[in-house]
Amino acid sequence: MPRRDLPPPPPPAHLRAWLDASAVRADRARFLGELGRRSLGFGRLLLLWAVSAVFALGWSFVGMALMAIETHDPFAYLFGLIFAVLGVGVLIPAGFWFAWGAKRDRQVRRLLCAWAELDRDPPVDAAVRAPGRSLVWLLASFALGGLGLWVTFGSAATARSGADTYGEVAYTMGLGMILWITALLGLGKAGAHYRWALRVFGGPAAGPAAGPAGGPGEPSGTGGR
Repeated sequence: MPRRDLPPPPPPAHLRAWLDASAVRADRARFLGELGRRSLGFGRLLLLWAVSAVFALGWSFVGMALMAIETHDPFAYLFGLIFAVLGVGVLIPAGFWFAWGAKRDRQVRRLLCAWAELDRDPPVDAAVRAPGRSLVWLLASFALGGLGLWVTFGSAATARSGADTYGEVAYTMGLGMILWITALLGLGKAGAHYRWALRVFGGPAAGPAAGPAGGPGEPSGTGGR
């Protein structure tokens, strides 16, 4: 399967009666494994942090622009303008990258919900719950969030008039906020997956003819590519 392609949605209920049940179950196990890695894999966590790092880079250029403007030097204004353009040039693609990732996450979640509720297979379902990966997301996000809060409030609390400029404080607080928001996104993703797994796999097993239902915060559907 090409890495950029998503698995197909489950076959409709009126077609499943004509398909081999073992083949459908094998497809379910294979696709759930792929979708689980795309949804809550370690690579997704690193990708989230990579997007955060790009935002931090763009904000660094903006912070340098603010600090350059505060020097009230004509040449500094020129450098500040250059830094501001560079910052915007980094932040805008990072925003599009983040939006594309959020859209792909919604597609993956819809497909994951549809295939998970198609049938029941305890060994496969246990792997989809992914308690270990959820714990890694939670702990890593807690640590990142703590660092972000320390940077944000620490920079504001230790700032001294005459020693620290407004640009320096804004730059440091902005970096802390980026870390904090990234941590909140990671915590929310891990928490949503945990609640969804309890709701889908914690109840009685559904028959193979059960139709797909909506996922956490999502209406019923199978999603698209």
